[in-house]
Amino acid sequence: MTASLSETLTLVLIEDDDGDAFLVEELLKEAEAPPRITWARSLAEGLPKLTADVQCVLVDLSLPDASGLEALEQVLAAAPHAAVLVLTGISEAHVGVTAVQAGAQDYLVKQDITARLLARSIRYSMERKRAEHTQRMLVKAEATAQENARLERGLLPVPLLSEDVIQHTTRYLPGSQSALLAGDFYDTVQTKDGSVHIVVGDVCGHGPDEAALGVALRIAWRTLVLAGQTGDVMLRTMDALLRVERKAPEIYTTLCTATLTPDLTHAELRVVGHPPPVLIRDGAVTAVGEGPSGPPLGIFHDAEWHAIDVPLGEEWSLMLYTDGLIEAAVEQDQLGVDGLVELVREHGHVDLDRLIRHVGTLTDDLAVVLVQRRAP
Repeated sequence: MTASLSETLTLVLIEDDDGDAFLVEELLKEAEAPPRITWARSLAEGLPKLTADVQCVLVDLSLPDASGLEALEQVLAAAPHAAVLVLTGISEAHVGVTAVQAGAQDYLVKQDITARLLARSIRYSMERKRAEHTQRMLVKAEATAQENARLERGLLPVPLLSEDVIQHTTRYLPGSQSALLAGDFYDTVQTKDGSVHIVVGDVCGHGPDEAALGVALRIAWRTLVLAGQTGDVMLRTMDALLRVERKAPEIYTTLCTATLTPDLTHAELRVVGHPPPVLIRDGAVTAVGEGPSGPPLGIFHDAEWHAIDVPLGEEWSLMLYTDGLIEAAVEQDQLGVDGLVELVREHGHVDLDRLIRHVGTLTDDLAVVLVQRRAP
């Protein structure tokens, strides 16, 4: 009966008995697509032949230079990518079971081999190897996800707010291409005079170096604000820190800061090469400011940043975000600032979860801070 190997495989047969090797080769010739077989008479001869293109290894457990699990262990170590099928004699059938427990995908007793059984065992061994590889990848991905979650919990801030007169909501989401927490950062601090200070920033690039730099800048911002250093003094200090801490001179950072007055009726913004905040006030939705306050940090040594004064009134919502939100693909086009404003206008209010779901697949990391005040 024709064996059911429908693709041409590359196999290595490690067998010292000429008759047994000949039998295996002849039986596999009956397959629909006979495999390419490389025959080695000893373990020492076979190990160098276990190259990356080998898909399956058939190994006898009684070799002149290795026997039993010793041979299997060396084959598994030399060809972790390949399925391993163990060949045993009748008197060693019990060893075959042990070999499978030790890492082989299957075993066959030589005296029982037929063309159909051999082809089926090879196919089964390869499928089992693929399943094991998939399972390892799933376990690795789950471990990575758990580690990323711990990293995010450890690095993302807890807001320092003593008043409950405003609603404060944040979201951080990694983009689809990001493996770790990236350079987006945010923070909120209320100082003793009652002012509420907010920052949302984005270090260009992705990866652990950018994540570390983003955390350093966030902590520097919080420390400076609590020490009473705001405005251009704070930005120049962060610019100096960025230049010292960054790994390459082309690394820059955009950010947006907002300082709410103690009575929460005005905001002073600095849009540092960053997308403008979105403000909902008196039923109108607008992008705050006609242009940025100045360039990103890390580009010009003599940069200056002018403040943007924004009247808020009694009831309002203010959203600061990174460009991951406006660069998301909506119907194959980037959302953009105008698209974001229009989307918020259509919704009538800002629901961050609904908004993020609506913008679709994120191509970049996203950090959002939403502060809202309801009229008494």
